[in-house]
Amino acid sequence: MLDQLFDLTYLNKAATFSIPDILLAMAISLTLGLFIFLVYKKTFRGVMYSSSFGVSLLAMNLITTLVILAVSSNLITSLGMVGALSIVRFRTVVKEPLDLVYLFWSITAGIIVGVGLIPLAVIGSIVIGLILFIFVNKKSTDTPYVVVVQCEDEQSEKNAIELLQRSTKRHMVKSKSVSKNGVELTVEVRLKDTSASFVNSLLAVNGVENAVLVSYNGDYYM
Repeated sequence: MLDQLFDLTYLNKAATFSIPDILLAMAISLTLGLFIFLVYKKTFRGVMYSSSFGVSLLAMNLITTLVILAVSSNLITSLGMVGALSIVRFRTVVKEPLDLVYLFWSITAGIIVGVGLIPLAVIGSIVIGLILFIFVNKKSTDTPYVVVVQCEDEQSEKNAIELLQRSTKRHMVKSKSVSKNGVELTVEVRLKDTSASFVNSLLAVNGVENAVLVSYNGDYYM
């Protein structure tokens, strides 16, 4: 009776885990996480770089590997883990679509390492990293811009459009706002070269009160 009472089955389960295998899996996951973090840092094209997001990619890789190791070792544990994770809700909004790619990459790499498919995780991560390096850092010579022009009347609006037509490769009116104070145009343009001197010429047009040139990334316009 006493033997059954002090039979610590919980500690006996710990013997089923091979500590060298766990350390090896976590070391490989850490290496892949650092690689994903490096690729994210080198391919980041935004204005405000978030170091916490890069660290989250590293931590998510390690945590996913740990979870998969636990799930693959015991059927009951896997069922309990699925039930526990099903109630988790993430409230953080990911605004950049490319950030979702890195999140999914980190989770996938952790899963593959956890199930022991090390070559697949390493080779796949290298291929994905090279593809992201090539395509994300690819410079485009045909950069879109948006020109916001404030005109006094219809005639000055017409003259401004004619100047844009001569000075740019392509233009398209995105919006037009008319009020008693005048007309405001928002025009998407493609420059013939890297020069933006035509904006100064817009101010020389009679009736043009203001002209603003802003970069346009396709997500919004002013």
